[in-house]
Amino acid sequence: MVVSQEDPDMSDSPAVAADGCTQPRTAVTEPEVEALVRGICFKTGPPRTLGVEVEWLVHELRQPQLPVTPARLEAAYAALRAATLRSALTVEPGGQLELSSPPAASLTECIGTVSADLDTVRAVLRGHGLGLLGIGHDPLHPPRRYLHQPRYDAMEACFDRSGPSGRRMMCSSASVQVCLDAGYEEPGPLGHGRRWWLAHTLGAVLVAAFANSPLALDRATGWRSTRQLMWMQIGPGRAGAPLPDGDPRTAWTRHVLDAPVMCIRRESGPWDVPEGLTFREWIRTGAPRPPTREDLDYHISTLFPPVRPRGHLELRMIDAQPGEDGWIVPLAVTAALFDDAEAAETAYRTVKPLAERSLGRPAPHNPLWTAAARDGLTDPELHEAAVICFTTALEALPRLGAGPEVRDAVAAYLRRHVVPGRSPADALLDRPASGAPSAHGKDIRL
Repeated sequence: MVVSQEDPDMSDSPAVAADGCTQPRTAVTEPEVEALVRGICFKTGPPRTLGVEVEWLVHELRQPQLPVTPARLEAAYAALRAATLRSALTVEPGGQLELSSPPAASLTECIGTVSADLDTVRAVLRGHGLGLLGIGHDPLHPPRRYLHQPRYDAMEACFDRSGPSGRRMMCSSASVQVCLDAGYEEPGPLGHGRRWWLAHTLGAVLVAAFANSPLALDRATGWRSTRQLMWMQIGPGRAGAPLPDGDPRTAWTRHVLDAPVMCIRRESGPWDVPEGLTFREWIRTGAPRPPTREDLDYHISTLFPPVRPRGHLELRMIDAQPGEDGWIVPLAVTAALFDDAEAAETAYRTVKPLAERSLGRPAPHNPLWTAAARDGLTDPELHEAAVICFTTALEALPRLGAGPEVRDAVAAYLRRHVVPGRSPADALLDRPASGAPSAHGKDIRL
C-alpha cells in the first residue's frame, strides 16, 4: 500500500478516464469534448455498487490545541506506506487523510472494508502520537498547506482571487463523500435523471442533518456548516452545479465547457491561466496552446460541485462526522434513500416541495442550501423533511441487508439529532470556547 501525496479529487491523474488507456496528446474540438463528457460521466445501469470517501483532520493526541508539524505528519505517513489496506489512502493539501473504499457490492461490505482499514490507520497514527478528528472544519487552527506542488500553487492562486475560503477548503476541511451508481437509463425512482435531481435537492437535507463545522479559530462562525459556507464562497464556476432539471448529461456537459480553467499545465514555470478563461473559450481560441484530452480530464478534476458525476454520482456535501463510526450513518442513510426504490420514491415526494426555495438557482448557491448550511435542522421545513427521510431510511435498511449495528446507529442518530432538530453542530455550539477539544485516546470527540 502506497500513501499518495495527493487527493484523488485534486491530483494530476485524469479523473474522467475510465478505461485506463493513455490518450494521445492531440487537440480536442468542442464536439469531441461534448461526446467525451456525455459518454463518460454517467454510466447507467442497475444500482449495484456503493462507495465512500472519508476525510479526517489529523491531530496531536496529547496536545490537540497544537498544530501537527510537517515532520511529524511525514513520519506517520511514511509508516502508513507499509500498511496493508484495501481502500486507497491519500493526503490532501493541508495534510488531511482521505480513505476511499473500493466499489462494494453491498452496504455491509463497504462498511466492513472501511472500518477494518480505519482500525489499521488509527493504530499506526497512535504509534506516532496522532489521531483522527471527524469534523467538517478545523475548529482551532488557521489553514496551512502541507503539500507544495504546481497544482496546489495554481489552485491556491485561483482561489485567492475570491478570498480566503479556498485556502480554508483546501487545508482545513473534511467530509464524508458517498458514491452511488448513476442509476437506470430509463425513468423511475432509480432512473439516472431522478437520482441526479434527488441528489441536488435531498443534498440540502443532508447538509442540514449532518452539519458539523460551526467553529473557526475557536469561535462560532454563525453557520452550522462552515465547510459548506466555504464552498459557496468559492463561487459557482468552481464549486457550483448546473440546474438539476432536464437531461443530466446535457447540463453537466455545458457546465464543464463553461467553467473557468483553473490552470494550464506546463513542463516548467507557473501554471498560470488568464482569469475567467472557460474551457469552451480555450478550445475556440487555442491560446496559449490548444487543449488536449489530458487537459479536459484535468479540468474536470478541478471542478468541485456538491454532486459530481464521475461515471457514478459522488455526493460531496456532508461534513465529516464525530466519533470513530460517525461516518457510517450518512453512508447508510444516503444508500437507503437512493438504492431502495420504495425509499427513493418517498424521499423524492418529501423533498419535492423544498425545490421551490431554490428559486431556480443551482446548488449550492441558492436560498435552500444557504438555509441548510446556516440554520441546520432549526429550519422547520428542512427539519420536517429530515425526520421523514431518516425514518424512511431506517425502514429501508433491512431491505438492503444492513445489520443491527448499522440500524441501531441510524436509529440513535434519528433520536439524538434529527427528531429534536439538532445537528452535531448544535452540540458543539452548546460548549464554551475552550481553546482545545479534549482527547480520549482515539478520536477527539468535540
